[in-house]
Amino acid sequence: MTVIVRAFRPEDASASAEVLRAALPFMVTTPEATLWDTSHAAPASHYQLFVAERGGEIVARAEAGIAHEASTPGQAFANVYVHPEHRGHGVGALVLRTAEEHVAGAGADTVYSWVLDEVPNRSFAERRGYRASRSAHFLRLDLANGTLPPLPELPADVELVPVSAWADDPRPMFELDAECTADEPGDLDAELDDFEEWLDSTWRHPLLDQELSTVALVDGTPAAFTAARTDGRTRYGSGMTGTSRAFRGRGLAKLAKTDSLRRARAAGYTEAFTGNDSDNGPMLAINKWFGYEICATEVRYVRDLG
Repeated sequence: MTVIVRAFRPEDASASAEVLRAALPFMVTTPEATLWDTSHAAPASHYQLFVAERGGEIVARAEAGIAHEASTPGQAFANVYVHPEHRGHGVGALVLRTAEEHVAGAGADTVYSWVLDEVPNRSFAERRGYRASRSAHFLRLDLANGTLPPLPELPADVELVPVSAWADDPRPMFELDAECTADEPGDLDAELDDFEEWLDSTWRHPLLDQELSTVALVDGTPAAFTAARTDGRTRYGSGMTGTSRAFRGRGLAKLAKTDSLRRARAAGYTEAFTGNDSDNGPMLAINKWFGYEICATEVRYVRDLG
């Protein structure tokens, strides 16, 4: 059966989102999010979503682009997802090659790709010249049947408020996000230095739930936050949780996340997902305290483009 790989079109949004849900059920996504990502990507990222058709059905997708926020130029990403029912037919190889050609044409000399820590997936990457780097975990929390810890009594100088309180002027949220992002462990560092780009990629993103995202204020200063990304139905995902350097060690991120998760459960969300770098011990410990359990592991693979 012929496989056709081509650039994403708006009418592919639902089918493309379904492929991602099937291949990586720990991710929170929607067709609206897919459309937003493809239409609001920063020009410097050269972001492109490719889809693969087999028998007229979209069975795979690949996200490819330049890591333009990284300090080292020439680094790119190419993440491939094949629907489980259509693996073993060469679809992944075709869509990966297309993605690699795209980033090479955009000036990349190194490409990174997330691969599930399973033998077939890792073998697929290694046969194509990729070598393993660091790993990260997906974690799941049963909001419907699990027991969330109670919200501790707040210190006198701490207040918890939803992110929506900055709807008129989100720049303080941008500055807090940028500081926390800079300290995230990973193969690719990231510097958030473009406020307008951040508004499009994060603040206005359809998955961001500003009401369920929580900020911890210390004497009125934004000190820690957790960003909630939801599908508007049952699934809640943690987009980012962090604390400003000046306020670390006080448990503020835990307070913010406790508040957000409890409000998400009250709003009817039944599953919560998050992801942590394997070396991010503090956040893994916090999530274990909440009751999250590791449900899958990804390994980041890297290849030098010839």
